[in-house]
Amino acid sequence: MRRLLCLHAFLCCLTMAHPFCPSQCTCVFHGRTDGTGTRSVLCNDPDMSDIPVNVPVDTVKLRIEKTAVRRVPTEAFYYLVDLRYLWITYNSITSVDTGSFYNLKVLHELRLDGNMISMFPWESLKEMPMLKTLDLHNNRINNVPTEAIPYLRNITYLDLSSNKLTTLPSELMDIWPPFNGLPVSSNASQKVVLGLQDNPWFCDCKISKMIEISKMAETPVILMDLFLTCAGPENLSGVLFQHAELENCVKPSVMTSATKITSPLGSNVLLRCDASGFPTPTLYWAKSDGSPVSNTVQESPGDGIRWSIMSLHGILYKDAGNYSCKAKNVAGSVEATISLTVAGTIGTTVPPQRPGIDTGPSSVGTTIVPPTFIPDSFMSTVLPRASTIAFYRKLKPTPSNGLQKSKVKQSKNDKKSDTSKSIRDLKIVEETADSAVLLWTADGLPNDAPLTVVYSPYGEDDTKRTVETNAGSGKVLLDGLSSGMRYSVCLVAKGAAAGKDPCIDFYTLDNVEDGGQNQLFIIVSGIACALVLPLIILLLYKILALYCKGRNTGLNEEDLEKESYVKFETISMKQRNLNSHPTELWARRPTNESERMLLCSRSSIDSQMTYKSDSSRSEYLC
Repeated sequence: MRRLLCLHAFLCCLTMAHPFCPSQCTCVFHGRTDGTGTRSVLCNDPDMSDIPVNVPVDTVKLRIEKTAVRRVPTEAFYYLVDLRYLWITYNSITSVDTGSFYNLKVLHELRLDGNMISMFPWESLKEMPMLKTLDLHNNRINNVPTEAIPYLRNITYLDLSSNKLTTLPSELMDIWPPFNGLPVSSNASQKVVLGLQDNPWFCDCKISKMIEISKMAETPVILMDLFLTCAGPENLSGVLFQHAELENCVKPSVMTSATKITSPLGSNVLLRCDASGFPTPTLYWAKSDGSPVSNTVQESPGDGIRWSIMSLHGILYKDAGNYSCKAKNVAGSVEATISLTVAGTIGTTVPPQRPGIDTGPSSVGTTIVPPTFIPDSFMSTVLPRASTIAFYRKLKPTPSNGLQKSKVKQSKNDKKSDTSKSIRDLKIVEETADSAVLLWTADGLPNDAPLTVVYSPYGEDDTKRTVETNAGSGKVLLDGLSSGMRYSVCLVAKGAAAGKDPCIDFYTLDNVEDGGQNQLFIIVSGIACALVLPLIILLLYKILALYCKGRNTGLNEEDLEKESYVKFETISMKQRNLNSHPTELWARRPTNESERMLLCSRSSIDSQMTYKSDSSRSEYLC
C-alpha cells in the first residue's frame, strides 16, 4: 500500500510538471476559477487493441469506446485512485478478470454495455464499495448467481437488459423493499432502477417476485420497461408479466405451537413451527439477539408441508427472549415469533441416608432432574411417532452425580440376587390354537418393576419374541402362536442374572374343531345338493309338460268350435246301399271336410220327420 501511495504521489507530481496524454486518446482538463478542476480522458481509436496504461493519474472520468479492445486485464486501472466514472462501451470485450477493477475505491459508475461478455466476475464488485451504477446491457450474460447478491446491495441502477437471461435468483429481490422487510419509502433517493427487458424470461416460481413487482402500482423498484414478456413456458409465451398467472407457486405461511411461553428455570422446552407453501418451504430458527440456535429438526410429511422442532435443555435466564421461525421458498418468505420467559429457581434436595451406608460428601445438594415443558397446543398437533420418540429420548434425564450412579448400580445388584425367588406360580391358562395367557405371582417386587416376557417355539431360540410388562399386572396375553405346537416362555426381570429366570413350557391347541366343522359343512352341503337337484329337474319337466299341453289344448278347442258350429240345413233322403248302416242318412248337398258326413240317429229322424206325401220333400231339423 505504501508503494502505491508513493507511486501515486510521484505520478501526480510528474503529471503536474509535465502533463501528457496517451497517443490514441483525448485528454480534457476542466478547470475552475480557483485553479482546481477535473480531467476526463476519451479513447475511441478503432485501432486500439489494449487498455491504455499511461492515463493521467488525476483522471476522474475515463471513456474507452468503439475500439478493438477484447479483454480487461488484471489491475488495469489500479493507479487511477481518483477515478469515479469508467465507461468501456461498445468494444469487443469478451473477458473481464476478477482483479480488473482493483483499487477503484471511489468509483461510482461502471458501464460495460455493448460488448460480448458472457460471464461477469461479480466478486470483483467488492473492490468498488462506492459503486452505484452498473450497466451491463446488450451483452451475452446468461446467469446471475446467488453469490453475486451481496455485492449488489448498494447498487441503485442495474441494467441487465438485452442479454440472454431466463431467470434470476429469488433472493435477488429480497435485497430491496418490499421483500427485505423494510417499509416502502417515497424518497426518490431510495429508489432502485432495474433494466430487465429484452431477455428470454422463463416465467415460473423463481421469478415470481419480479412478476409481482411488475404488477405493483407503488414500489421502490422502478422497471425501465414495464412491458416485460414471458418467453416460456409454452402456455405463457408472449404473455406480459402483468397478466401472467403462475401455477404451483404459493407463498409460504407459518404457524407456531404458541406465541408466549413461560417455563421454570432448568426445565426443558420444545418449540414447534409448521409451514405450508409450494414449493415446499424450508424452516429456519433464529434468536432475536443473534445468538446461535441448535438442537433443531425438521421434516416434510408431504408436498407443500413442513414442520420443525427446536429443543432447549435445562433453560437458563439467558435463554429467555424471542425466537423466530422463518419459512422460505422461491415465492417468498414469512416468519413467526415465540416469546420465551424463564421463571423460578432450581431446587435442591438432600437424599435420605440409609442405615449402615455411608453416602459420602457427594450425596449432599443433589440437583432435581428438570421437567420437560411442552405447550398444550404443541400436543394438539399431529407429530410423526418416530420423530416424537427421538425427541423424548434426547430429553430423558440422566444421573447428575456419582451417588445416583452408585444407587442405580446397587439397585441392579439387589434385583439380580432375588429376581428368581420373587416370581412364582408361573402357569399358562386359556390356551387356544393361536394364543395363551401367562399368569404369575410377584413377591418382593414393586408393582411398577419392569418385566420382559420371552417366548418362542420349543428349541428355536433364534425366533424369540418379547412382551414388555410390569410385575403388578400379574398376567400377559401371548398371541400370534401356531396351533398344535410346543412353546417355551420365560419371565425376565430387568437386571436379573442369566440362567435364573422362571420358565414354563406349554402346548397350543390343535385346530380340530374348525376343521371338523368345515368338513361337516361340506358333507351337509353335498347331501343337500344331491336331494335338491332331482327335485329341480322334475319341477322343470312338469313346467315344460304343462306348457306343451296348454298349446295343444288351445288347438283342439279351436277345431271343436269350428266343428260344433251348427247350421240349419234342409236335406233330402237318399237311398241307402246295402252296406250302409240303417240309421245313416247322407246329405245330398256337397259339404266341406268338416261337414262331409253328418250322422243322425233313427230316433232323431223319426221324432222330427213329417210325411206330407210320397212325393213331398222330407225336412229335417238337426
